[in-house]
Amino acid sequence: MSGAVWIVEDDRALRTVLLRALEAAQLPARAFASLAEARAALAETTPAAILTDLRLPDGEGLELAALLGERAPQVPLLVMSAYTDIASTAAAYRAGAADYLAKPFDLEHAIAALRRALASSEPGAEPAEPAPHATPLLGQSRPMREVFRLIGRVAASELTVLVTGATGTGKELVARALHEESARRLRPFVALNTAAIPADLLESELFGHEAGAFTGAQRRNPGRFEQAAGGTLFLDEIGDMPLALQTRLLRVLAGGEYYRVGGRELLKSDVRIIAATHQDLGALVRAGRFRADLLHRLDVVRIDLPTLAARREDIALLARHFLAQAAGELKVPAKRFSAAALRLLAQMDFPGNVRQLENLCRRLAVIAPGREIQPQDLTEGSGAAPAAAGADWTEALAAWAQAQLAAGTSGLHAQARALLDRTLLETALAQHQGHRQHAAAALGLGRNTLTRKLGSARRRRSRSDRESP
Repeated sequence: MSGAVWIVEDDRALRTVLLRALEAAQLPARAFASLAEARAALAETTPAAILTDLRLPDGEGLELAALLGERAPQVPLLVMSAYTDIASTAAAYRAGAADYLAKPFDLEHAIAALRRALASSEPGAEPAEPAPHATPLLGQSRPMREVFRLIGRVAASELTVLVTGATGTGKELVARALHEESARRLRPFVALNTAAIPADLLESELFGHEAGAFTGAQRRNPGRFEQAAGGTLFLDEIGDMPLALQTRLLRVLAGGEYYRVGGRELLKSDVRIIAATHQDLGALVRAGRFRADLLHRLDVVRIDLPTLAARREDIALLARHFLAQAAGELKVPAKRFSAAALRLLAQMDFPGNVRQLENLCRRLAVIAPGREIQPQDLTEGSGAAPAAAGADWTEALAAWAQAQLAAGTSGLHAQARALLDRTLLETALAQHQGHRQHAAAALGLGRNTLTRKLGSARRRRSRSDRESP
């Protein structure tokens, strides 16, 4: 860290307490009683970080954010205030604040937040995630490579495709990819969720209707088949289609012709059908709720999408993409995941699959403090939970040990002990917002013991980082 941490606070007592706390934490610090003093100093030198009160006698602490944006955008600004209303906190983050500390706050928590902001601004720190590519489907795992292979082989053909998979796995993305890679890509891609439309309106939505065909039908209306002419028609949640409508759809697939509701003009169908479902259509056929002959027409080529749990190695890639995408769409500063946060993400259960991960990343892009997302940010209102529970972690440990032994790794016991210590310490500190005494009590350790172990773990990590190529 180059430069000092600046404290801009008009309360003399708090200013003194913060100054001493930072010095005790071996963080060089400099204190200012007003905005004018800090502005004058900023014209001559650059701080490592600024910890400022929101409301000062001669102005708003957020004015420093604008000055830093012009002169030193890499310097993090942390805001402290007794005002914790939505308007104040939102204004601080919009101005670019790395964190917002509500008074009164725990000194250890403040120092932990400050260290976190400083780590994000270090020259060697990983840069913020770049703007995402337009590629809708991402993955490097074996199941996704198989999906990509099938898309590549089938897209250029005119074959009907059935996409199956749990909710949130990206079935519409596969359908769009099939369309974009086909000869029909310059023609419309039309999607219809058959489960989202009342059964009595679904026929009209699909095939269109003539004026006077039913009450309220004042003029001719084209259906999705006409709208998708020459292109692709994507029928999502096909398993929820009523049986009577399944019969009409089957006739279109078999003969390529249909009538509008209330019409007599025979229309030709020139669309490629891609259907999708999260249900077991075979079971629906056996239950008499889905026509077997329609299933045969739709299931010419099947692409089965894996759940996120079956492709955990893709989670980090997806999370980075969604976080960068959210920053661009929501017009918020770009953020990145810490290595520890990515490790935790890969262990979490996402019942909603990729869609749930995307929603989590959008939430983090807005409300996670600082420029780097930490493990504790993931579990606050995320709706996701760690996958491992009870004794499951010992199975993961056994698999790790087996792989290391097979690779001929030496000193395995010491390495495992060090990793166990570091994981427990970091997790406990994250759970207690950096408060060492509370974390130590939760682990059944003394505060001094925790501090000593934490220092040893950090030295080992630093040494490992230096030794790695």
